[in-house]
Amino acid sequence: MNLAPISRLILLLVVIVSHLIAFDSNASRAEEVDMKQDRSPVVLTERARKLNSQAIVVDGHNDLPWELRAQGSLSFTRLDISKHQKTLQTDIPRLREGGLDVQFWSVYVPASTAYDGTALTATLEQIEMVHAMVDRYPETFEQALDVADIRRICAEGKIASLIGVEGGHSIENSLNVLRQLYRLGARYMTLTHSDTLDWADSATDEARHGGLTPFGEEVIAEMNRLGMLVDLSHVSPDTMKDALRITKAPVIFSHSSARAVADCPRNVPDDVLKLVTKNGGVVMVNFFSSFVVPAAAERFTRRLAHEREIKKTLDDDTKVRSEMRKWDANDPSPGRGTIHDLIDHIDHIAEVAGIDHVGLGSDYDGVTSLPTQLDDVSSYPYITQALLDRGYSEADIKKILGENLLRVMEATEHVAKQLAAEKK
Repeated sequence: MNLAPISRLILLLVVIVSHLIAFDSNASRAEEVDMKQDRSPVVLTERARKLNSQAIVVDGHNDLPWELRAQGSLSFTRLDISKHQKTLQTDIPRLREGGLDVQFWSVYVPASTAYDGTALTATLEQIEMVHAMVDRYPETFEQALDVADIRRICAEGKIASLIGVEGGHSIENSLNVLRQLYRLGARYMTLTHSDTLDWADSATDEARHGGLTPFGEEVIAEMNRLGMLVDLSHVSPDTMKDALRITKAPVIFSHSSARAVADCPRNVPDDVLKLVTKNGGVVMVNFFSSFVVPAAAERFTRRLAHEREIKKTLDDDTKVRSEMRKWDANDPSPGRGTIHDLIDHIDHIAEVAGIDHVGLGSDYDGVTSLPTQLDDVSSYPYITQALLDRGYSEADIKKILGENLLRVMEATEHVAKQLAAEKK
């Protein structure tokens, strides 16, 4: 029997199938590129609305407590957040519109409070502000202390409210204070804010320690023991790496984006993203235009460097602000950007660290400029839609919207239980 014709036929079929596979692969890549190149406004669909309502939507960082204080509304009388408030990015009607289920409320106090001895007092006042808000609007908010609380509160249709301490200056170099803040409900602490501390380097200040000092390592260990999330937003890359080396629990970046996409010191470098994968943590993307829009990030870095220089010669805050206004006039903002700039960061973190390691940390009421379609807390469904438009599966979108953070928090609780058992 002559097998040559059959062999030639088989070979021809192999070639045809190979071309079909290659064509399909190229078509898929082309489709993916087309989705990323489409920067037109996101159009909300019923599918996105439904998915957003089904998911547990978690936001890692909102500065409403400080903004209320800054606007002089400490009792919710002048700014009743049960009604729409034009001077805020957050209020209850828009939280409901956005479908938010879980909010970490920042109890931020300025880094300057570390220098006049008021950091702890101011932090306690901010914690009381969150407690007062939960008490004032019990039909909307309930304080959560663990993942079991979160899931129960969400099932009851309320917004699970947690506390995040933004800056290790709040503990005034005391592990006892750290424990006190945990007992009052704090479930994460950002190791630094804008300034380098006695025990940890900040991303936006001069590095003095090459990361963490021995006391800084003790802080990480105590946070692990307590079950408090270690938050690496605001810290230097060396501090990030030290913390990731030391911690026994997954870390979070409560409000940071990808440095490879927008090069500013507040964002996370790729080598750290890869360490986050090994650690099991989550990077919750910040919405601030200066952190997500590449040109705005470059300007932010220039502005930060200029401000540092003038502070070396001027010790008067009023004069510093005056000089910075002049600088702003000569180097205007390149623009807010769009929701697509934010999704670019999610894409990048998902690609480098993995889909299990990305979340949302808006920084609402803590930032002055936001991309279009992300103006306030009603905007989360647009993120859901944009992710659908880029081809993410519904299961992966649910991870980004909240399940990744809940997994990290559960793992942190588990580590605390393990450490407690080992001590017995």
